[in-house]
Amino acid sequence: MGKSENQSAVGVNLFGDTVVLPSGRRGRPAHCWALSTENMVTMGCALGLSDGEIAQGIGVSLPTLRKYYFSALQRRDMHRTRYELWRAAKLAELGDCGNVGALKELEKTMLRFDRLAAEKKLRDAVSEPEAVGKKEQARRAAKTAAAGDNDLTPGLWH
Repeated sequence: MGKSENQSAVGVNLFGDTVVLPSGRRGRPAHCWALSTENMVTMGCALGLSDGEIAQGIGVSLPTLRKYYFSALQRRDMHRTRYELWRAAKLAELGDCGNVGALKELEKTMLRFDRLAAEKKLRDAVSEPEAVGKKEQARRAAKTAAAGDNDLTPGLWH
């Protein structure tokens, strides 16, 4: 997992990845897990990126992504919610310190969540009409026709 004795780190590149000199051995060097990379995977999940896009973004293959960052990928559905909660908490902290811009942004966030909740409630309340086949339509029409006309009701004589 760690760096080989023949490899030496020379620093970090523009994106914060550790730059390792070649060891002289064949093949690609082993991937080293890093918290910064885990954070990028988590943010990629929060942004809704696919596994392939995340792997390409951090510079690893898809199997390597799944091997080293499987726990972050398994919790994909909750990362967006956690990010929104973290963001709201940060805005609230800044608002407590007197930052009016943060308070306005927090208000916008709250209104957005209220709107999304109302839309979800409306979607749940409005159900699509039940698909009815020809035979069921005929049965229903027969029931309503018989209810309105005594001539169509069996067993009733005038």
